[in-house]
Amino acid sequence: MLNEDINISKNEYIERVNTGIPRLDELLSGGLPKNSITLVSGTPGSGKTILCFHFLWEGLNRGERCLYLTSDERVTNIVKQAKEVGFDFTPWIEKGQLKFIYLDLDKSSIHKEMEEEIRNGNYSRIVLDSLTPVSEVPVWVSGVHEIIPSEDVVENKRYPVDSIATTRLHIRRIISMLGKENCTAMVTSEIPEGSRSLSRDTISEFLVDGIILMDIDTTMDRRKLIIRKMRATKHTLKPQDIIITEGGIKFL
Repeated sequence: MLNEDINISKNEYIERVNTGIPRLDELLSGGLPKNSITLVSGTPGSGKTILCFHFLWEGLNRGERCLYLTSDERVTNIVKQAKEVGFDFTPWIEKGQLKFIYLDLDKSSIHKEMEEEIRNGNYSRIVLDSLTPVSEVPVWVSGVHEIIPSEDVVENKRYPVDSIATTRLHIRRIISMLGKENCTAMVTSEIPEGSRSLSRDTISEFLVDGIILMDIDTTMDRRKLIIRKMRATKHTLKPQDIIITEGGIKFL
């Protein structure tokens, strides 16, 4: 079964960005739409971050500048994990072609830092791993307006993101940062075990251009990848069997 998010004219050309996994590119009619934002969501251990490694590795080998924003793991840990599955990012970091930034969630300025880095870095590929912790950084809310507190704000005057309306505003702001620049992005989100939602926040799936679901089928001892949504792309909705090897993700 094929899914088509919008009707595409035969004469319309959609520029594609390779994911670094040939079989996935085939299923996506050549790759991700250029300048799109794709949500990579799934249960813990399903391969979300490794998919992002493939995406960046492909860009680096094409001479592109890439950015990896992380809020869950320290940079040294991520670089080490990447090398263990076949992606040695160290030479690219040393050449200045790849930049890793750890987002300190205790700093109220992280959104400003993200925005400035994305705007000024001239990156063609960006990964945000993961979206939800960043979207839950405390904010002020005044009416329907979101105000990011400054560094000198007294802690007890902050209000946590604890409502759907506020979370939606916050996620929209992050997605907007990525969408304004001429880059193609992947953002990750964990899905709790047993949940039918497409992200932990249940909101971001409506704001992105594409969704790739990663899952673990314990009954079959298999990992699964599903292209749930992709703008301007005909694609199957059938789950694909994958494995994680020393060379990353492989389709069976």
